[in-house]
Amino acid sequence: MVGTNIRFAILGPVRAWRDDTELDLGPPKQRAMLALLLAYAGRPVTVGEIVDVLWGTEPPTSSLNIVHRQVGLLRRLFEPDLPTRAAGRWLIRAGGGYRLDADPDSVDLLHFRDLVNRARATGDVPLFTSALALWQGPVAAGVETDVRTHPAFAALDREHLATVKEVADLALASGQADQALTMLQRVRADHPFDEALQSRLILALAAAGRQADALEAYQTVRTRLADELGIDPGPELRAAHDRVLRPPAEQGAPAQEAAPVRQPAIRPAQLPADLSTFTGRRSEIAQVLALHTDSPQAPATVVITAIDGMAGIGKTTLAVHWAHQVADRFPDGQLYVNLRGFDPVGTMMSPGEAIRGFLDAFEVSPHRIPASLAAQAALYRSLLAGRRMLVLLDNARDTEQVRPLLPGSPGCLVIVTSRNQLTGLVAGEGAHPLTLDLLSPTDARDFLSRRLGAARVAAEPEAVEKIITACGGLPLALAIVAARAAAHARFPLAAVTAELHDTRRSLDAFTGADPTTDVRAVFSWSYQALTAPAARLFRRLALHPAADISVPAAASLDGIQPSDVRPLLAELTRAHLIDQQTPGRYAFHDLLRAYAAELAHHTDTEEERRSVTRRLLDHYLHTTHTANRLMSPHQQHPALDPAQPDVTPDTIGNADEALAWFTAEHASILAAIDLAARHGFDEHVYRLATAIGDFLNQRGHWRDWAATQCAALDAAVRLGDWSAQAHTHRLLGLAYSQLGHNEDAHHHLTLALNLYQELDDPIGQATTHRGFAALVRSDSSDKALHHAEQALALYRAGDNPGGEGNALNEVGWYSALLGDYHRALDHCEQALVILEKLGNRRGQAATWDSLGYAHHHLGDHHRAIDCYRRAADLRHATGDRHPEAETLNRLAHTYLAVGDRESAHSAWEKALTILTQLDHPDADQVRANLGALSG
Repeated sequence: MVGTNIRFAILGPVRAWRDDTELDLGPPKQRAMLALLLAYAGRPVTVGEIVDVLWGTEPPTSSLNIVHRQVGLLRRLFEPDLPTRAAGRWLIRAGGGYRLDADPDSVDLLHFRDLVNRARATGDVPLFTSALALWQGPVAAGVETDVRTHPAFAALDREHLATVKEVADLALASGQADQALTMLQRVRADHPFDEALQSRLILALAAAGRQADALEAYQTVRTRLADELGIDPGPELRAAHDRVLRPPAEQGAPAQEAAPVRQPAIRPAQLPADLSTFTGRRSEIAQVLALHTDSPQAPATVVITAIDGMAGIGKTTLAVHWAHQVADRFPDGQLYVNLRGFDPVGTMMSPGEAIRGFLDAFEVSPHRIPASLAAQAALYRSLLAGRRMLVLLDNARDTEQVRPLLPGSPGCLVIVTSRNQLTGLVAGEGAHPLTLDLLSPTDARDFLSRRLGAARVAAEPEAVEKIITACGGLPLALAIVAARAAAHARFPLAAVTAELHDTRRSLDAFTGADPTTDVRAVFSWSYQALTAPAARLFRRLALHPAADISVPAAASLDGIQPSDVRPLLAELTRAHLIDQQTPGRYAFHDLLRAYAAELAHHTDTEEERRSVTRRLLDHYLHTTHTANRLMSPHQQHPALDPAQPDVTPDTIGNADEALAWFTAEHASILAAIDLAARHGFDEHVYRLATAIGDFLNQRGHWRDWAATQCAALDAAVRLGDWSAQAHTHRLLGLAYSQLGHNEDAHHHLTLALNLYQELDDPIGQATTHRGFAALVRSDSSDKALHHAEQALALYRAGDNPGGEGNALNEVGWYSALLGDYHRALDHCEQALVILEKLGNRRGQAATWDSLGYAHHHLGDHHRAIDCYRRAADLRHATGDRHPEAETLNRLAHTYLAVGDRESAHSAWEKALTILTQLDHPDADQVRANLGALSG
């Protein structure tokens, strides 16, 4: 379609147009994926990140295929004539994922940024206003709430707010209060506790001659802060209020136009040199510039920004770069000090030593410098009073080291960097916190291009991708690699990747002679500052095999109580050695995990490390055992000895909590099974795989179920446990049956039945016959009924009422499939009596479904609807997703039989949602049913 014009919108609802026709962007997941690509504004988004955003911690087994399929659908939506498998113009494969190839003429976000940059260059308030008018609501409005919490969308919301503040300042300074007021009123309700925003609104109202409204606005925010947060207005709000209270003749222009302060006789200029190769951090620079746009002439308060982040993340580089950008706003000079908060060889600088250095910078005569720290601090503050200075406090250890260095009067900007989050500075002094994250792949590539030359980087894209992956987005690691590559300019970059092939296990490639450019040395600065218990926990956390860890698991791993491990986790988090990614869950960056693993290997004995692994596996085993028992209370569960005193299993009280725990931890359990297998804990392998099997089956994780049972079978063979081998063969047969690998399923079920017969285990034989029935039911209901009847007889012989109830239902179900509906009702009603007496919700759900099927085919549709609805509700409550979809599908057909098309449509929509998430082939038939119903 030559000449086709595609336009996209994300500043509000996610929309797209081909020429003048708005496009239907498809189902929610597809719309959300487009929103994510738009939010990245031309930068690649990895397939892994797309999967994480769309499905979180529980993606369907073929999530990658779904993503690729949705990309294809979007491509053909934008370009209907696009040949099959062609990439097209808009969605380009890049960086291990996809990027939207767009420009300011086609994406409103890029158009917004283009207008802002032009307006910023000329100070054009109307142009700024035009840019802000592009926002039609919250970014990506209409996209699922869980998706909108992704940092990419949150960053756009922050960018919008920062621009509003910037424009408001410019409008107030240029006497265009009405324009400022319009913008501020549009966003004030969304940010009721943003004191900087509310302060600007108050000043704009006053500047527009609406003093009473300004005072009312102040009282409103003051009351809200007190009632909802329990705090008083901060300095910025109080200053705005004071200004409104002045007589109009004394209010004068906004603070930006206040009379200049006196110039000091001595003008310190201590900033380190800016890095000529600085690149990236555009969002962070925009944030800090927006925070302090009230500073060009005369800030009304001391403005403090606290930049924190892990070692090597680029805090000092960013702080120095930003300080140089705004230095001209502070004509009385700049002070800089490295507080050596984490120096590996020296001691932390005391506040007195720092102040003394500042006094020397002002060339204060030694005889005027008092002895006490308090007196020196008072002299320092006196020298800053009435002066407009920038103070950069680099590498601070904690808030107490910083506080004596803060100016006491308005007019100054203070920038603090630290590996710790200086929460005391934020709470006590109103500092603006900024936590630096790892570089995005695009910024990392720009980083290397700036240091190695764009041509060299472009010439070896595969090697560059490997370098970026190995460095994990850590600026320090990238800088070390770039320095090494630059020193060997004739060597191909592929040679560098050879040194970086395994950063998860070794940091050898990052070792240098200079401790300030050595990742081990840099990390060691933070590590050596830890208390001994926190350092021990840091090493031990590296032995945890999964991406993140809970508080109870960390406590078990360390052999202490959760109440004792929490302060240690907090200490490690403050030091940026681990991150708390979600409440109560902690994770390493890969390079830090590698460093911690090396420390564990060199510091702790093999026996100590094995004890740590044993405690961790015991933690997961005991908690998994409890959760499985609560979710499947009517199954037989092997006995488990009580946990050792140094192991703290999670506390789980009911089936819902068990399901939630499995959902949060199943990836950790899978990793624990692999860890146990690698380290010879065969009993743990078998028991963990058995205990998580029901959850994996119920939630559709069938590939994981098969994989864990393969590991369990190997462990059972090594243990020489015939009963365990029989049990595992049976479960492996069931898993293969769910995957459609029928030959493998039949093979393992046959082996299981033979072993159970040799062991003279009738209950094992019965459960295996039920597995055979499930396997052959699609091909032969006669054979399935035969196996169900065999199972029923064996359960009765073994006096197992739970098994008898389930087998009665299955005999009834297969009888119904063969057309014997009255026999089906008889057996299912018997089953329901037993299963309700036992409280077996899952068995009840299956039986209600069977009753619904029989009643439907006997023509009693209203009774069938009641049965199906009971079954669907129970299956939803127990988390049995695929069976729930099956029941909903049958319910839809029964609704159609009574002419209730609306209810049929609703039931099929719910079923389709579940089947699509599971990537189940039945989704196509349900989708076709919906299409036929709508047509």
